[in-house]
Amino acid sequence: MSSTPNASALMKIGQLKKPYGIKGWLWVFSDTEDRTAIFDMQPWWMKTATGMKPLTVKAWRKQGTGIVAQFEQIPDRNVAETMNGVTVWVEQDVLPETAEDEYYWSDLVSLRVMNEQDEYLGNITEMFETGAHDIMRVTANSDSLDGEERLIPWHKQTVIQVDMTEKTVLVAWPSDY
Repeated sequence: MSSTPNASALMKIGQLKKPYGIKGWLWVFSDTEDRTAIFDMQPWWMKTATGMKPLTVKAWRKQGTGIVAQFEQIPDRNVAETMNGVTVWVEQDVLPETAEDEYYWSDLVSLRVMNEQDEYLGNITEMFETGAHDIMRVTANSDSLDGEERLIPWHKQTVIQVDMTEKTVLVAWPSDY
């Protein structure tokens, strides 16, 4: 078993939910676009009150519209009852490479957001999805144009350029939107 990873090298990929059955199986909520791709990313780590602990998948399957899994560290339903809400993490180096113009949300959080008028709108503090588009939550700080929080769609018409070296996102989003 590998040693406990550095927390800054980890990315959250899912969360354990309610128990399923009596043998310690749990519902798994996957943060990956292809929900079952979560099982291609190993080893898993779970965040507990006492730190990061390994989480080893013994078996998994689709169940209805969701996914359930059984783990070596969770022998029965009694232990499974205590696991609801536990987050699942992997080391970033086990993640698949992204295509050009594709980014992991965790890489976008904290980037500076500038508009075409060269105004600093704030930093990305969260990415989330809606039915139509992914959304950037851009939070103002003491250096930004104003104190406004903005929800900006992550869309090819809105996001002009992402510069990971400069840690900036250029958007077509006037400050008065």
